[in-house]
Amino acid sequence: MPTHIDVLCGNYKAVIDRNELATIADRMLPTVVSIAEQGQTSAGTGSGFIVLAATLNFGFFIGDIERPELHHLYELAAALIVSLIATVLKFGDRTQIGAIHLATSLVAVIQLVWAAGLWIWYTQALGAGELLTTHQMSSVVSVALGALLANIVSVVLMVIETANFRRH
Repeated sequence: MPTHIDVLCGNYKAVIDRNELATIADRMLPTVVSIAEQGQTSAGTGSGFIVLAATLNFGFFIGDIERPELHHLYELAAALIVSLIATVLKFGDRTQIGAIHLATSLVAVIQLVWAAGLWIWYTQALGAGELLTTHQMSSVVSVALGALLANIVSVVLMVIETANFRRH
């Protein structure tokens, strides 16, 4: 676009040159947007967060169910936060596999929120104290296992999509 100073000062050649450049840029914009949309894959969108969410969730899940001290609250909280970040990063992907990634992330987030809610319910509302009983911990870990399965599906989809993307 021409600057107002060029118009006011009578520098009409600069005004015409800038208008021609703006017209070229306007014609190129749909091509640039199309290239950006084709290059956007859900594998590239937050893939590190997908793997981190799965590993944190696995870290919370692993351990003897009879020993609640092996399942740490902060690990569950970290898994929930990273899963939320991974889910938010998937909102911009408009591909079909991106929708599947979003669905698996939403399942993981819902189940991790459920697990955290159970933990809070058991420790705060029921007054179980810092450590949960074996029965209570098995409920929390079982729900977190569902989130872990959703995260594993998301990681497998990411690996498949990355392998297919490399071939094209």
